[in-house]
Amino acid sequence: MKDLDSLYAAIDALSLEGGWHRKTPSLWPEPRKNFLPYLWRYAQVKPILEAAGHLVDHAMADRRNLTMTNPVPGNLYATARTMVAAYQSIRPGECALAHRHTPNALRIILEGHGCYTTVNGTRVEMRPGDVLLTPSWNWHAHESVGTDECFWVDVLDVPLVHLLEPMFFERHPDQLESEIHNVAECPLACRWEDSLRRLDSAPLQTGAMAEQEVELGTPTPALKTMAVHAQRLSAGCVTPVHQSTANAIFTVIEGSGTTVVDGQALDWQRGDVFVVPAWRTHQHRVSERTHLIRVSDEPVMQAFDFLFKQNTPASAP
Repeated sequence: MKDLDSLYAAIDALSLEGGWHRKTPSLWPEPRKNFLPYLWRYAQVKPILEAAGHLVDHAMADRRNLTMTNPVPGNLYATARTMVAAYQSIRPGECALAHRHTPNALRIILEGHGCYTTVNGTRVEMRPGDVLLTPSWNWHAHESVGTDECFWVDVLDVPLVHLLEPMFFERHPDQLESEIHNVAECPLACRWEDSLRRLDSAPLQTGAMAEQEVELGTPTPALKTMAVHAQRLSAGCVTPVHQSTANAIFTVIEGSGTTVVDGQALDWQRGDVFVVPAWRTHQHRVSERTHLIRVSDEPVMQAFDFLFKQNTPASAP
């Protein structure tokens, strides 16, 4: 090889790349901002789910849901790099049959009564404001035995499993579990009234103006790959400017306000879902008391010592 051109041709022929002349860098000084901040409006989604309820039955799909796909070019599925969220509904008398999968899942209940979930034989009611946990490889099914159509938000770590590749999925051979135990309470059901009681006694966040937060689920974290936090923002609250290497998906349980993400204002109200991708600065501003559920991949970041956070205190409005 007498020159660089012949050297590089030999390297390319073996599917190699010289580290001294990479086409694109493999290291960069701080996290890249690939996924976009985005907001999905429940008021727009709910009528579509209601219409789908008359057109799409459970013979057509395991679950009737609408996936919140991040609009970054080239993305086909994920809401954030490691997580996906979806709105889901179930009509009176319907049953979503049992299946299990390696991805972890959780459900944030928006509205409707008379809906139940069964996880590994434990059957518990799903109530508005509750967070229901479904750990990896647990059988789970959902049913509505009341008169309400029920709506909730699913969050799963499917994109992370796609990346790491240990994806397994199985439908229950008998469609539903045969041994069921009905319970009023269980560790997999984080009741909204319990979250409110804990928030009542939670300290104010450092540097925050009337912001409180508690982590849901025991033991901590609720799931091995996702943490769930309930947040309370008092009327007039302007939070510090947060920044984290963790991705976060927020569901609005009650209230309304604005979250400014890297200068982009997302105006939200009850039932809306918005995503704050990793390393995006964001600040919440509310005029009325608000409750949010924040789901993040903090446990993954913590496991590898990759979790970095910084807050810039807010000035008074």
